[in-house]
Amino acid sequence: MLANNHILIVEDDLVASTTLAAYISKEGYRVSTAPDGQSMRDIFAKGDVDLILLDINLPDEDGFSLLKEIRRQSEVGVIMVTGKAEDIDRIVALELGADDYVVKPFNIRELFARTKNLLRRTMSARLVVKDEPVKRFAGWSLSIPSRTLTSPNGEDVRLTRFEFELLVTLSKNPGRVLSRDSLIDHVSGRDRAPSDRTIDVLIGRLRRKIELVPNDPRIILTVQGVGYVLAV
Repeated sequence: MLANNHILIVEDDLVASTTLAAYISKEGYRVSTAPDGQSMRDIFAKGDVDLILLDINLPDEDGFSLLKEIRRQSEVGVIMVTGKAEDIDRIVALELGADDYVVKPFNIRELFARTKNLLRRTMSARLVVKDEPVKRFAGWSLSIPSRTLTSPNGEDVRLTRFEFELLVTLSKNPGRVLSRDSLIDHVSGRDRAPSDRTIDVLIGRLRRKIELVPNDPRIILTVQGVGYVLAV
């Protein structure tokens, strides 16, 4: 049950943290709060955190650094909750492995809805049936049950959650051009702002991991004005 999940709020503003924690707790979730990076580490080290709501501006270190640290050890869901509204900050967060990005001031009901949706995706990903196929392309193997990507020379390549979902979508539609709107619907399930470059950022990250020459891709191709296609 989703309501059994443990949500960690990393926010140094006591009023904001307390208000958000109270709202989420009222919905039946277990909530912990941390005002800084070290407090976050202490709670996260216990191993039972299912999702993190992470501010960028913290007193001891910035949220980007903490996100990088989290991603070195875990694929836990992370939503950046911050006052930084610039596109570059959103893109950096996605490049570092954030699953979503919410700008303050936010509608608390919307943030909670995004939190529930992300938890639903992360929890269901753990229950993928074992007989789902392994997708193969250009010598690469993408195992859906184990959520692993193996290179042509047998090395495991780490993918973030959104990278994995995007690659699964492309690999299930080889040779078919998929629009950005379609890909956004598959990997995020959230509303898209007109300036949202989520898919372009994810495609760039995937190319750096699987293409021999990322700037001259041969596996994930761009169809100008339309979207992307996995070459067959």
